[in-house]
Amino acid sequence: MTRFTLNVVLASLLIFPCVGAQAETELSFYTGYQTAPHSSVEGNDPEATWTDEFTAGWDGNSFVAPPYYGVRAILWTSDTFGWGAEFTHAKVYADDSTLAANGYDRFEFTDGLNIITINAMRRWPRQWGDKVTPYVGGGVGFAMPHADIQAAGGVHTYGYQITGPAVRATAGVNYEVNEKWSAFAEYQGTYSMNDVDLDNGGSFETNVITNALNIGLGFLF
Repeated sequence: MTRFTLNVVLASLLIFPCVGAQAETELSFYTGYQTAPHSSVEGNDPEATWTDEFTAGWDGNSFVAPPYYGVRAILWTSDTFGWGAEFTHAKVYADDSTLAANGYDRFEFTDGLNIITINAMRRWPRQWGDKVTPYVGGGVGFAMPHADIQAAGGVHTYGYQITGPAVRATAGVNYEVNEKWSAFAEYQGTYSMNDVDLDNGGSFETNVITNALNIGLGFLF
């Protein structure tokens, strides 16, 4: 996690307790299996072999270092509604056929395709035996990927960029272990619009969708 995104989450945690004495704050950590469908890439890279547009096939490689993970802070202002901040370290690697067809050695967002959002959450507490809480949520924010892009023999673009808006959607179930700790499983999808500047003077745009099955732990205080 970058220092900036860590500061976003920590600032949210500092603000939450000031909202109301009856509110509960939940901090969640998760990992999982994340994929991404193909996406269109439009623009210009003067050192690569494509012109105007190509289709990128993406691999997620969730468990390859650096791994896929996320952290979420929620202020539950009532039994059913909450809001908060979330950071997801998603990843996409262009597959081998995409690299070969378009003249690249590297074309990836792997440290990572970072998604930062402000979320609204809805839950239905204590269903199915008084331990299980289904929930859904959605958020809006921005993408800050770490671009790692290099045409064969060309200039290496390597660094963080704020590339455009992003949204997320989440649906899952939370299981209460005790008064403080819980475990959860969820589906999460993100959509980000990425306008990337290349160090060789080129640029490109691509809109990336990610799909993930997450498991994690939550701490309530």
